[in-house]
Amino acid sequence: MGNVDAAVPAETEFTIRVPVPPARPFLDTFKANLKETFFPDDPLRQFRHQTGPRKLLLGLKYFLPIIDWAPTYSASIFKSDLIAGITIASLAIPQGISYAKLANLPPILGLYSSFVPPLVYAMMGSSRDLAVGTVAVPSLLIASMLGKEISPAEEPALYLHVAFTATFFAGLFQATVGLLRLGFLVDFLSHATIVGFMAGAATVVCLQQLKGMLGLQHFTTATDLVSVMNSVFSQVHQWRWESAVLGCCFLFFLLVTRFFSKRWPRFFWVSAAAPLTSVTLGSLLVYLTDAENHGVQVIGHLKKGLNPPSATSLTFAQPYIMVALKTGIITGIIALAEGIAVGRSFAMFKNYHIDGNKEMVAFGTMNMVGSLTSCYLTTGPFSRSAVNYNAGCKTAMSNVVMSVAVLITLLFLTPLFHYTPLVVLSAIIVAAIVGLIDYGAAVRLWRVDKIDFCICLGAYLGVVLGSVETGLAIAVSISLLRVLLFVARPRTTVLGNIPDSTAYRRVDQYPEAQNVPGVLILRIDSPVYFSNASYLRERISRWVDEETESSKGETSLQYLILDLGAVGSIDTSGISMLEEVKKMTDRTGIKFVLANPGSEVMKKMDSSKVLEAIGEEWIFLTVADAVASCDCMLNACKLNGASC
Repeated sequence: MGNVDAAVPAETEFTIRVPVPPARPFLDTFKANLKETFFPDDPLRQFRHQTGPRKLLLGLKYFLPIIDWAPTYSASIFKSDLIAGITIASLAIPQGISYAKLANLPPILGLYSSFVPPLVYAMMGSSRDLAVGTVAVPSLLIASMLGKEISPAEEPALYLHVAFTATFFAGLFQATVGLLRLGFLVDFLSHATIVGFMAGAATVVCLQQLKGMLGLQHFTTATDLVSVMNSVFSQVHQWRWESAVLGCCFLFFLLVTRFFSKRWPRFFWVSAAAPLTSVTLGSLLVYLTDAENHGVQVIGHLKKGLNPPSATSLTFAQPYIMVALKTGIITGIIALAEGIAVGRSFAMFKNYHIDGNKEMVAFGTMNMVGSLTSCYLTTGPFSRSAVNYNAGCKTAMSNVVMSVAVLITLLFLTPLFHYTPLVVLSAIIVAAIVGLIDYGAAVRLWRVDKIDFCICLGAYLGVVLGSVETGLAIAVSISLLRVLLFVARPRTTVLGNIPDSTAYRRVDQYPEAQNVPGVLILRIDSPVYFSNASYLRERISRWVDEETESSKGETSLQYLILDLGAVGSIDTSGISMLEEVKKMTDRTGIKFVLANPGSEVMKKMDSSKVLEAIGEEWIFLTVADAVASCDCMLNACKLNGASC
């Protein structure tokens, strides 16, 4: 190899150079980056060039969307919302009671939580289809996390107060995340994580219902598979055949109605009414057969009346404040992930947009208000929202209708639930939760991405064999590890020329792509940071060594072209890496060439004098320009009989 530094590309043929962007004040750049990070949707643009009163009205509409749609609300729209609201109320009432029992809370709290939070969401929520209420997985989390510190049987009042406090912290966390525009934090719960976690939680919930299905009086507070199975089979002599038969019959009825409604969607109301029908039939059966005195456990007395205030019940004293805070944050994240995902899904079906951060503020506010009115954690469950959507809801007014139906129940109908058998509630929970085990999604993960499948499986096994918190921690840890590996070990690939074109593509993807003699073209497929700079330097050096060993004579490696088109950002460690690669190529007599660097890369190379060391004449707009220039130099060397 000769002296490549003396060679200069032909300026007359390749006159388009990559410019160095004009310098911008640091504060301007910082503000622009901050805005792009926290305000990508630019929510303040609607306030520009508006008068003071108009800005106030727009601000109220932003936080209270009901002000926007209420003035145009009509009787025809209310008719649709009325039907939808009554339909979801028939589902919300039995599910609310069931999920409160799942959380080891008084059953009446399930009705309280289906009354106040939906009213708050109707005013603040931006989804037209979300039906607010209690859900199974957060209920299980509350029972699991609080139950480790406080026994709901021995200290029911303290357990209840800490549950209210955890709900308050969950709401505070959700509202804070929304106000600070930190919604991207929820994105760390990947799709694979959610699929595995939800399936594991659903399995655990179903196993927990064996207590009610078998009529057991005592049951383990642990949620792992081994403990539950040990608790079930160590009490074989206490199994109640009456409860088992009753539970299996109602579970079969609920699953059949669910299948029927999925097969013929226009009959959605069949599965929606099935839980309330089961409660009614079960209560009548127990009352007429006096089954309460023959081993069938019932709900018992439910207090009539509206939600009592619970602000004075919040517990901020040690040592319970920490368990309430931990439970609140974890359940708040899960509730956010589910509620926002459900809201966005139905918004996509109806072709409208919801603001994730605004939804977080709405969820947070309704849970904080709920914690002060004897409610526990609520969000937008998929099953209830799907019924709301299929029932033809038009606005969030369907939540108000549901709340009115629950209000009537609280004031007049609670005594009717006295004879409701617990086994029916267990059947309702199993029928509702079994849909969270998404086998199809797991199979798709296996086919598309084995690593994602491992994340999903890790979350599932962690929940089923360990605990809900363990499964969530395992899944999030694996997901974060994968992100770190993507950042720390970015992909670098060799590019080749597609015949009869100026396109350069990966040779491992395009078999027809041809290497350019004497030229090695590498592409970096990620930003360059301190975490991957050393790896990239070593990987590029290895590519060069391998290419040098495999090429001989006149085809020996003369030029190294680095395609930086995918390098959106770079830090000082990345700049140092480029400088070290330049020194390495100089030592081996290879010319270092850059193609398609972005504005940030150019600015930082210019500021650090690396641009001067490489030479602006060796930085090209495209890979094709760089290769053409190098090829021109190689041909010139051959004509002169000299080594390049």
